[in-house]
This record gives sequence, structure tokens and C-alpha cells, in this order.
Amino acid sequence: MSDSKAPAFAAFKFVGFRFHVITYMLAMMADSVEHVISYWMLYQKFHSPELAGFAVLSHWLPFLFFSVPAGALADKYDPRRLIQAGIALFMICSLSWAYLFITDTVEQWHAMILLVLHGFAGVLWHTISQILLYDIVDASVLPSAVRILASARYLGLLIGPAVGGGLMLTVGPKYGLIVNAFLYLPTIWWLATAPYGPAFRIGEAPVKRAVRGFQDIVQTIRDISGKSVIVSMILLAGTASFFVGNGYQAQMPGFAQDLGHGDPGLLYSLLLGADAAGALIAGIVLESRGFLRPHPRTALILAICWCVILLTFALNQSYYFAIALLLVCGFFELAFNSMAQSIVQINAPTEIRGRVIGLYNMAALGMRAGSGITVGLVGGMIGIHASLAIAATTLLFIISFILMRYGRSL
Repeated sequence: MSDSKAPAFAAFKFVGFRFHVITYMLAMMADSVEHVISYWMLYQKFHSPELAGFAVLSHWLPFLFFSVPAGALADKYDPRRLIQAGIALFMICSLSWAYLFITDTVEQWHAMILLVLHGFAGVLWHTISQILLYDIVDASVLPSAVRILASARYLGLLIGPAVGGGLMLTVGPKYGLIVNAFLYLPTIWWLATAPYGPAFRIGEAPVKRAVRGFQDIVQTIRDISGKSVIVSMILLAGTASFFVGNGYQAQMPGFAQDLGHGDPGLLYSLLLGADAAGALIAGIVLESRGFLRPHPRTALILAICWCVILLTFALNQSYYFAIALLLVCGFFELAFNSMAQSIVQINAPTEIRGRVIGLYNMAALGMRAGSGITVGLVGGMIGIHASLAIAATTLLFIISFILMRYGRSL
């Protein structure tokens, strides 16, 4: 793991990677815009923390059950076409939200279906976009590519609330969703002719296993069970996602209301974007300065710091201090997540690469469904501040245990 010696932003020397990053960022921005507008409209319509919790639960459950099968599909079929299918589903969701809000016919069961469909789109797009990196860049700059792509994700998350807020204030939330649907088109256009995938690979291709659905999950776990480096990072990603994940982001309208700035506008958008801004700063600093060489123990310590800041945010009552805390949260979140992902991708066996990356995404993204319960549904019973505080504290102890359990073998 010597990416600290690589030049800053080394992956950018590959032209295809530049296009991949730009289109990935645009798709992430469109995804974020859709969440900003739809979550706000649903909150105004139903005022339900439980529905916001379901938004997290239903959005991420497809990652839990289908990330490994998606990785298996990418091992066997053209990843470009699978990504395009996911992007097309995103567009359908955005246009469907627009129709329901314009006609004022949205009901909770409509929202539940669209949130689940959005989750399936994310499995195809996010998981397989990571796998496509192996076709675009050399293995020597893979850690750089992973970190930059993660930074692009957070850049999209950062710009998304600003664009979403701007659309809400100009054309309105209903028609803003129609505009948002067109932001996905560049990704479909680029992948139509991008020279990557099975047909362009040089050398002997990995042996293609049959796609066996859930059996792939069990077999992949067995395959990596003796690799403590991969196991520890998947455990870190899974527990962090289950107990906290992005569950507090879905509750941000409620946090904003409690902090005295619940109306849509600049202050609300700042609160939504602070976490992503901190992550983007982390990506730029870590990539340009070569700080924090990828190591499992370092990733675990960074995650512990993230828990402490989240706990402080949950107990905080100051709006402006909340923004500062979310900036720091984003920094630590990007740092430990991108490091854990790089470590897994570097150490993933070639013949089951897609499945291992799928397993990591199952943990890192699919387990976020749990945060819909720990932060969202529990928040409906005891309050979102208390639920986030309990979740962050529990996670702090679990990560400390993982560090003690695997510390000597890392």
C-alpha cells in the first residue's frame, strides 16, 4: 500500500478516468438534488420521522441483498450497460416524483415504492462504477482513483443541496425534479461509447463463475474469511453503516427545525451541505498532500474520531456550531471510508474481484438500512438527537473492539 509515494491526483493522467469522475459527480449531484427536494416535500406533506427512517431503510436494503450479485454480474457482463440501466432508473424516479407532486397525488405507498426503486438504481450505478475503475486506471494508482472518486461523490453531495435549494427557490420543487432528471444524461451518453469493459481488456480474462444470487454472498464470505485485512475493513464499514450511516442526513429537516432554521433557503442548504463540504476538503487535502497512508489501524482510529464528533453534534444546540461539527464529520467520514475501500480493492483476489467489492458495498451501503431504524425509527420514539447520540456511542465501543481484536494482525 504505497500510494503515499504516488504523485498527487495520479489517476487524473488517464483521460477516461477524468470523464468517469465528471459523469459520476453529475449523477451523484442529481441523486442528491432528488433527495433534497423529495425529502423536503415528504416532510412538509406527512411530517413523519418514521417515513424519513423508511426512506433510509428502503433506499439501502437493495444494497444489502444485491450488491454481491451486482458485482457478480459485473464479473460476467459489460459494466457500462449495467451502469446505464441504473442511471435510467434514477431518471424514472425523478420524473415520477415530479408527476406525483405536480398532480398532488402523492401518498405514502407511492413514496415507499419510489425509494425502493431508487435503491435498486444505486446498486447498479454505485457498485459497478467502482468495478469499472479496474478497466480505466492502472493498479498502481488505484488508491488515488478510489479516493478521487469518493471525493467526486461528496462533491456531488455538496453541490446537490445548493442546486436543489436553487431549483426550489426558482422553478419550484415540483418542476425542479423534471430539470434534475436531465442531469443524468451525460453519464448515459459517455458510457455509450467509452472504450472499457470485457471487449477491451488485454490478457487472459478471469474465470467467469455463474451468477448464483444469494449463494454468492455466502461463498464470498468464505473466500475472504482468512484475510484479516479485508475482514476488518468490511466489519468497520458494515457496523458504521448499520448504526449511523447516513441516517442523520434523512433527519436533517428535523435537526434544522430544532436548531431554529427549518425553512428552505441558504441556511438550510448550508446545514445539508456541511457534511459533504468536509468530505470534499478531506479528499483534496489527503490526495494532494499524501497524508494518512492507507492502513487498517489508521482507518479504525479515524472512524473512532468520527463517532466522537457525531455524538457532539447530536447533543449540540447551536446552529452555527452544528455546521462546524458537520464539516469535521465529513472530513473523518471520507478519510476512513475511502481508506477502507482502497484497502479492500487492493487486496481483493482478481478472480472474485467484483464479488468482494460487492460484499464491501453490501456492508458499507447495504447496512445503512439499519440506520433507518437506529436513527430514524428510534428517533420517532425518543427524539432524533437522543437516537443519534445512542447510535454514535454504541458504534464507538464496537469499533474500539474491532481495533483490539484485529490490531495485532493488521
